[in-house]
Amino acid sequence: MGTKASSSRRGLNAGGASRCELGCSVMQQEVVAQAETVIPGLEPAAMGRTYFVEEAVGRYLSDLSVKFKPYVTGLLIGQCSPQRDYIIRAARTPPKEEQKEGNTSPSKLDSIDEEWFTAHASQISRMLPGGLLVLGVFIIATPELSKDCQNTLRKLIFSIEKSLTKRRLWKPADEDVSDRAALQICSATKKIVCRTYDVQDPKGSAKPADWKYQSALSASWLSLGCTVNVNIHIPLLATSPNHDLEKNTKNGLNRWSKQIEDSIFLINGQVKDNDIELLEGQKKLRGNTHSGTQIFDVKVLTQLSQGSSHRSTATVQVCSGSINLKGAVKCRAYVHNNKPKVKEAVLALKRDIINTLSDRCEILFEDLILNEGRCKKNFERVYHVLPQRLFVPFAGSNVMLSDYKFGDEAAGEIQERFVEMLDQFVQAEDIHIAEEVNTVGICSLSEKMDDTQLEQLTKATLLLKLQQNMGVVIAVAVAVFASIFSFNYFSD
Repeated sequence: MGTKASSSRRGLNAGGASRCELGCSVMQQEVVAQAETVIPGLEPAAMGRTYFVEEAVGRYLSDLSVKFKPYVTGLLIGQCSPQRDYIIRAARTPPKEEQKEGNTSPSKLDSIDEEWFTAHASQISRMLPGGLLVLGVFIIATPELSKDCQNTLRKLIFSIEKSLTKRRLWKPADEDVSDRAALQICSATKKIVCRTYDVQDPKGSAKPADWKYQSALSASWLSLGCTVNVNIHIPLLATSPNHDLEKNTKNGLNRWSKQIEDSIFLINGQVKDNDIELLEGQKKLRGNTHSGTQIFDVKVLTQLSQGSSHRSTATVQVCSGSINLKGAVKCRAYVHNNKPKVKEAVLALKRDIINTLSDRCEILFEDLILNEGRCKKNFERVYHVLPQRLFVPFAGSNVMLSDYKFGDEAAGEIQERFVEMLDQFVQAEDIHIAEEVNTVGICSLSEKMDDTQLEQLTKATLLLKLQQNMGVVIAVAVAVFASIFSFNYFSD
């Protein structure tokens, strides 16, 4: 792919933020859930949500309250469920380059760069496996700034949701929790105020929420993993004037994501009813240790054609090229161990499958624009290897965070990215590459490579192939089969 810039192309700064030591003890904090004013004649609001929070998050927030004045902002990472919500990580907003160089921080909340904050949330969302999401935001501020905190938190929550929604290829489910946490901490008194905002209701008011610390919160969460073979063909219409490769790729992935959402998932070789508990029929494991972690092997069965109630017709399109996505992707999801339902686990894994392929394509196009400019229009056949997925553990949990690397990226670049994005130092030996790569011809592949060679290369490598001058392409192969079947049927 030519000379590539350092890994900071996917960071917010040219360099990583300084490491934040997390070794301080948890300070005694007063947790306050402020109730809304009840208007006479109206029923009081329903009980707010309860957030169970990993104790290490409390230590981290306490450390930030000492180190950064007059305020510091950041993101809360965790998992929603119908019964309760979990927060297992917090990450402060990385400082801008000029702030690091001048060793200064803004003094007023209205100086918060909303675009910068939202970009951080987008970057972190790529690093989360299935089941985890950006669950809220926090501000730790001096008493002088406290009165403006809630308005700022509300603005940031809705800004993040708007940004992340644009990137999603999967459809929200009816059971999805739309409340997001707004955490305010006074750096002087250590008092905590936690509220929630419903991101589906922009005009709604804040609701009180409980904030409860718990040790080893995610130490025995359940893990689901699968390998999905991808072979996506995306025609480039001749009528498309400029071949917006990124837009066409996203459109193709949109169609593919619907296939994944309609797929059947075999959990440990069995089809399970959505409404039963995931652990039903499983032997109970004692203790909250990593050795007791239950891992479910999942197979994904995609439907080759639509049901009999849908009519399909072949579509003939005049195309000047195509995009092919081919290879195998490693997917992983985590769910809490408080009697999770099968549908919670399957939904988390489905979204990870869709997200991981979409995220890799985004990263590739960002890299091409940064290092080579936009793809040349007069290409004949070009191959690009999409970044590999990797997983990194963090202390006290069996949940592993995720990231992506190109073949020539060193471990040091990945370490810098984790420090900048998640404020977490990662040992090089803790970086687990999930997918092997054949090192032959990664950056530039010969145009004369035959199908056998290509198949060998793509067994464990995800490729994006751009091919031009294809002429007329029949876009829906399955639809052709449906047409032939119908013809034979009516002939009889």
